[in-house]
Amino acid sequence: MTLDLSSLKNAVSSLKQALNVAHDSVFMNGLNQAQQETIRAGVIQNFEFTYELCWKFIQRWIRANVSQEDASPVTRKDLFRIAAQRGLIQEPQKWFDYSESRNMTSHTYDREQAESVFEAATKFIEEAESLLKQLEAHND
Repeated sequence: MTLDLSSLKNAVSSLKQALNVAHDSVFMNGLNQAQQETIRAGVIQNFEFTYELCWKFIQRWIRANVSQEDASPVTRKDLFRIAAQRGLIQEPQKWFDYSESRNMTSHTYDREQAESVFEAATKFIEEAESLLKQLEAHND
């Protein structure tokens, strides 16, 4: 079964663009604090939906290429372990950490947590791009 990866490609691209804007110090220094926080909030939102799509595509790929039993109902940690065993991701622990960052955004908002999630998003883009490449390479 071939997976339509277009939504994941779009999400990864959107996160990358948001991060590029947020890391453009010349641009960001020209903004007031509220504008800067809005840009960073956009990065966090892009991280949220990109992360969600990533784990859902991992689940779909496992369901299509490994077995139904391995894909559901298992925890995300189990999915990430299986994904690592199958070469889709490198280090499941990183994905466990991204899951915690994602969960932070859905429960409460404060600046310190937002900064932590922003930093996670900065690291996550590389993992998301790598996953996308692996899914493309293993997409039958």
